[in-house]
This record gives sequence, C-alpha cells and structure tokens, in this order.
Amino acid sequence: MVLNFLKPTYCVQSVYDLSVDELKKHHIKAVLTDLDNTLLAWNNPKGTPELHEWLKETKAAGIDVIVVSNNTWDRVKKAVGDLDVDYTAWSLKPMPRGILKVMHERGLKKDEVLMVGDQMLTDVWASHLAGVKSVLVERLIESDMWQTWVNRFIENQAKKIIYRKKGLVFYDSLTKAVEAKKD
Repeated sequence: MVLNFLKPTYCVQSVYDLSVDELKKHHIKAVLTDLDNTLLAWNNPKGTPELHEWLKETKAAGIDVIVVSNNTWDRVKKAVGDLDVDYTAWSLKPMPRGILKVMHERGLKKDEVLMVGDQMLTDVWASHLAGVKSVLVERLIESDMWQTWVNRFIENQAKKIIYRKKGLVFYDSLTKAVEAKKD
C-alpha cells in the first residue's frame, strides 16, 4: 500500500498505557517520545501526576525515556525541565535524524526502541525511516498548536484510506495492540 509509511506498528490510547512489564516483555530498553500532545499537553507544561508516576516507574525499571522533538532546544529544555528526562531537539521529523542520533549515542539496537507520538506525518513516518517500531497515541488534548493543523488535515485523509475496512482502534495496553496486530 502506498501509505504504509504512515501506518503505525501499534496504537495505544496514551503513553501511560505502555506499562513497564509490557515494555520489558518486548525487550524495550528505550521509549523515544514526541513532546507536545504525546508526553505533555502543549498547554500544560508541568504534566499530569500520571505522567510523573509513569516516568518514575520506567526509570526504576531501567527503561530510558527520551524526548525526540522538532521544537527548539530552548523550548524542549524548558518543557522537560521538571521531568528528569533526556531529550534531543530540532529532530526534523519525519527525517529519522533525531531517532538515529539517540540510538547511536546510547548504543541501542532497532528492536530495543519504541518511538511514540501523536502524529503519523512526523513521528510514525520518522520511525519507519529509522527502522524502529512506532506507537501512535491519541493526542492528549483536541486543540493543537497552529503549525500542526495542516498535518492533522492530511493525516485525517490518510486514516480514511488506511483504516477504511477496520477503522483505527487505540488499545489500552501494548499487549492488546500487539495481539490485535496478529489478527
């Protein structure tokens, strides 16, 4: 299919639905994640208690969480300042640059990484180009920054084509998403 590069490996409702046990079961050593509307709502820079708990659990389990963002260094540094996570900025997604940079710096293999994001045109496409599994999540809030509007329009058209038979389903766990992929 022409649009396969926009099709995520898995779909879950939220990054918080990626439990430590599931990540370990799938031998994931690092979760690379988009910032805005994936890890943080763009209008809530402090994050939710649920986010802070998830970050604490992943860190305790030895699973790295690294933000891979298209934003500026200053914007990302300010956004993740209270979260105690590593990050890279100016990633130029959908180019795989940011993902490959993190993998190279940390000596990670492709099958040890998940790229999580709320956009098919940036996060999912970049993961395909980098050769890593992608997890599409529902955006945290409905409103987006103005720069995202065009992407959302194109994604909505692509979703109609890609998921016309079964529909796009977001699961509440990685295990359920993996099982659904087998069907």
